[in-house]
Amino acid sequence: MTSPPSPAAGPHDDPRADLRWGTTGALLADAARRLGPAEAIVDGDLRLGYAGLDAEVTAAARAFLAAGLRKGDRVAVWAPNSARWVIAALGLQRAGGVLVPLNTRFQGAEAAYVLGKSRARVLCTVSGFLGRDYPADLSAAAGGPGTGRPYEGLPHLETVVGMAGPAGEGVTPWEDFRARGESAPLADAERRAAEVGPDDLSDMLFTSGTTGRPKGAMCTHGQTLRAYGVWSTVVGLRQGDRYLIVNPFFHGFGYKAGWLASLLVGATILPQRTLDVPEVLDVVRRERVTVLPGTPTLYQTMLEHPRFTADGVATLRLAVTGAANVPPALLYRIREELGFEHIVTGYGLTESCAIVSMCRYDDPLETVASTAGRPLPGLEVVAVDPKGDPVPAGTEGEILVRGYTVMKGYFDEGAETAATIDAEGRLHTGDIGVIDAAGRIRITDRIKDMYIVGGFNAYPAEIENLLGRHPAVAQAAVVGVPDARMGEVGAAFVVPRRGERIDEAELIAWCRTRMANYKVPRQVHVVAELPVNAAGKVLKNVLRERLATSPPPARD
Repeated sequence: MTSPPSPAAGPHDDPRADLRWGTTGALLADAARRLGPAEAIVDGDLRLGYAGLDAEVTAAARAFLAAGLRKGDRVAVWAPNSARWVIAALGLQRAGGVLVPLNTRFQGAEAAYVLGKSRARVLCTVSGFLGRDYPADLSAAAGGPGTGRPYEGLPHLETVVGMAGPAGEGVTPWEDFRARGESAPLADAERRAAEVGPDDLSDMLFTSGTTGRPKGAMCTHGQTLRAYGVWSTVVGLRQGDRYLIVNPFFHGFGYKAGWLASLLVGATILPQRTLDVPEVLDVVRRERVTVLPGTPTLYQTMLEHPRFTADGVATLRLAVTGAANVPPALLYRIREELGFEHIVTGYGLTESCAIVSMCRYDDPLETVASTAGRPLPGLEVVAVDPKGDPVPAGTEGEILVRGYTVMKGYFDEGAETAATIDAEGRLHTGDIGVIDAAGRIRITDRIKDMYIVGGFNAYPAEIENLLGRHPAVAQAAVVGVPDARMGEVGAAFVVPRRGERIDEAELIAWCRTRMANYKVPRQVHVVAELPVNAAGKVLKNVLRERLATSPPPARD
């Protein structure tokens, strides 16, 4: 397959300028014509060639049309990685819909908030994954189970499709949903696909920030395809690669740098539902996997597993890591014992199509260990002081990004958008970093206090808001602390309400029923008051210093 065209040099170019396809639907249709029977996706016993995947996506698009989907309508997918996830996403996008991925670790109330905020009309989900029944969880949080109106708290949600597992109240099985698509003429599906263009929204990934309320970052087909065409070239992804995707599809790493990038170059997608290391090792050996991105935790666990053998991973070629600082010693061990030819890392955020900079596939390990690489070609990235003026090379400043990857804004959040993207089109990332003379970026701190738990972004403001709902909590402050296995975990400092007593273990257990597990603080410290400055802002640096000088409490 011909490599994607090189990006233009200027940071403000039309994001469609380099496009070969324009939309994800056109990308797949072209790949089906060129690659035909070549394996596009392997999911257990299911093996689909590019032509077969294209046919399934067309059937899904017709099903969405039959369900009344209009161009621009939002469709949520709340499910683990699978071939059907990819088919649903591409089908709704071909029908003009906007993909809204939901974190599989969300509790019902968290999912209900995103569904309500996005005004999603269709939800594709599952039951029976890791003992969870997602539709039932959602109904308990936003509806009336057993009343015939299981999702009455979400007035825009018209259709819930069960992609796997038993279909309960208010859920249409995927097979029935797909069959109903036969009532939508093929010509209508082709007409709708032709109406979708590079400037139309392809997805809305939700992120949190200083307000603690998730916000939908809007990105288009054109900018996403351009960004990951460039990304694929930079990291060395190529036609014929066999890409085992353990990163969740609800995240930009698993979606855009995962299955979408695979389609861009003609690679084979191998979805992995859970981080089951023995199964990962088996799939790598059986399917002759060549590309295996993941967090440092994954690679370290693989190396330590008793079923690990060098022969079993002999086909591995490319590792893309990130989500935490990677110790140099671990990188050398990954290369030598897992046998990767190339290891790269990078930096990104949801508001920038999940990508800003990447190491190149031929960068030395010293560069990979100490930096997040250089900006993608065509992006303008600078570090600035508090006044907004650029700082000299090697000096810390806030990282600003301008160019084709920057989101169109937050959905229905004008003030938040204006506070994040300035009048000159520069995205204020909230991250502090250093850009050296060669243009390589090193992130040193986060203005927004975000920390990363095993590859998942955790936002203290959101967790603090949830902790504040506990009847015994008057105030809460959350910081990230280093953790040998997860990279970072949360530590909560809580002030009890007058006359109340807080039991640390009980509060952690309470959190587990109300928030995704990566958000749950692993430590709870009950304090009489929180340290604040003259303006009343909590001094989180003081809290971190306390943790650094005192032993942590016993882990549950």
